[in-house]
Amino acid sequence: MVENERTALGESLREEIAAEKARWQRETLARSLEKLPERQDEFITASGVPVERLYTPADLPDFDYLTELGFPGEYPYTRGIHATMHRGRLWTMRMFAGFGTAEDTNARFKYLLSKGQTGLSVAFDLPTLYGYDTDAPEALGEFGKCGVAVSSLKDMEILFDGIPLGEVSTSMTINSPAAIIWAMYIAAAENQGWDRRQLRGTLQNDILKEYIAQKEYIFPPRPSMRLVTDTIEFGTREMPAWNTISISGYHIREAGATAAQELAFTLADGMEYVRWAIERGLNVDEFAPRLSFFFNAHNDFFEEIAKYRAARRIWAREMKETFGAKDERSMLMRFHTQTAGVSLTAQQPMVNVVRVAIQALAAVLGGTQSLHTNSMDEALALPSEEAVQIALRTQQVIAHESGVTNTVDPLGGSYFIEALTRHLEAEAYEYFRRIEEMGGVLPAIEAGFFQREIAESAYRYQREIDERRRIIVGVNEYVEDEDIRIPILKIDPKGYERQVARLEALRRERDNEAVGAALSAIEAAARKENENLMPHFIHAVKVYATLGEIVDVLRKVFGTYREPVEWV
Repeated sequence: MVENERTALGESLREEIAAEKARWQRETLARSLEKLPERQDEFITASGVPVERLYTPADLPDFDYLTELGFPGEYPYTRGIHATMHRGRLWTMRMFAGFGTAEDTNARFKYLLSKGQTGLSVAFDLPTLYGYDTDAPEALGEFGKCGVAVSSLKDMEILFDGIPLGEVSTSMTINSPAAIIWAMYIAAAENQGWDRRQLRGTLQNDILKEYIAQKEYIFPPRPSMRLVTDTIEFGTREMPAWNTISISGYHIREAGATAAQELAFTLADGMEYVRWAIERGLNVDEFAPRLSFFFNAHNDFFEEIAKYRAARRIWAREMKETFGAKDERSMLMRFHTQTAGVSLTAQQPMVNVVRVAIQALAAVLGGTQSLHTNSMDEALALPSEEAVQIALRTQQVIAHESGVTNTVDPLGGSYFIEALTRHLEAEAYEYFRRIEEMGGVLPAIEAGFFQREIAESAYRYQREIDERRRIIVGVNEYVEDEDIRIPILKIDPKGYERQVARLEALRRERDNEAVGAALSAIEAAARKENENLMPHFIHAVKVYATLGEIVDVLRKVFGTYREPVEWV
């Protein structure tokens, strides 16, 4: 059937349905509302988008199945990037883990692998995230509280002791010093006897979202982008199976963004990385297949699913039409999902198991490639073994007992889902327009645009909770006065002492002349605009230069960044 005939048929059907809907409202709905009025005047998503009472084909004007949806594994990938999706292969169950010493975290990794986890995900402590060694004065009191401390290659070797790095996929959530930590991972794998080309995993490495939301930055934006581009270039040439960046909407959402803001800001960041890599001289089809994404799974079930579907469609279109990608792999949005940490409550923490299950189900139905499920106790402390096992089992129940993996994109074609997908897509493009008007992502960051938008959304959401227009179970409704009765993980109090002792011994026993030469080479290379720093980082960590020593050299060359107190 030719296009205009298909469209005309669709319009005729929608007109007929619209007329029938009007009749239903007059005859059936009106009687029902007289007897049983609706619970509230307005229903909205978690992001504040109004939700209509009923959705029909009439809510999808000009909808064309073949161009907007198509088929799984085919452009525009709305229905998934693989033809069989989870019928062929389940998502990677990748639980985020890290606390205290490398020894303790290594034990947790092995525990999770023994329980059926299929990939590793490393959480680093705050000093590591900011590029400080554990014994730095700036790191005092922060050792191991939100992740594992990694100050040198020695720590990285202990972290993965007994885990064959050529056989496991590893994700590392680190950003400003990401290139250096990656160098340590590469060196640790090579010391195990693996070729770097065999290594599989993902480096978060998304510095733009740090300026936008998470604030764990060290250097100013432009030298930071140079480091990210170095990793993309190095990975393209040397590590074809590694995802050099995980462009993260997760932390943007955790800061208070709406679903549309998470979608728009994440994809805008992704396109900025593509521009920098192209400017470096890389062909888009060389590096784009190894770009990956990281999204939040928040409480609003259908909005989250629509967000993932819109993300795939937008990314495919922009890669093809804006950046001229020819390889279909460049158009595929592969993404990891983590359930919403910000949604977890310290009150009645066992209820978090329910929240996480709903969020995880949304991620699966939205077509995620890997998934982390938060533990019920994470509003109180780092997760205990019992809590993390329940979180992992949640994924396994969804995978093997729910039936949702038996068909591809089971919610595709839902009038509500498709209308919501369209709405989020339109909101994202409106944000792209505003960002472009400001000169792009970096000028928008410098002007405080993203920060203001997120702050306003976070304020609106909190006000809805405070005014009880949005119910949070156990917080502003169904409240109970009870003691917490779940086990809480406590970090080994002697861990800090062991870590510092290991650092002191390393500095005594290594070849300090070789370390000095390696640091000097990094400084010289950093002062050159187009020299890739990754080979220098790998050499430096192999002679056991520490994270803090390398970052200090970069601070000297690049300077540090302070966010403006006021934006124009």
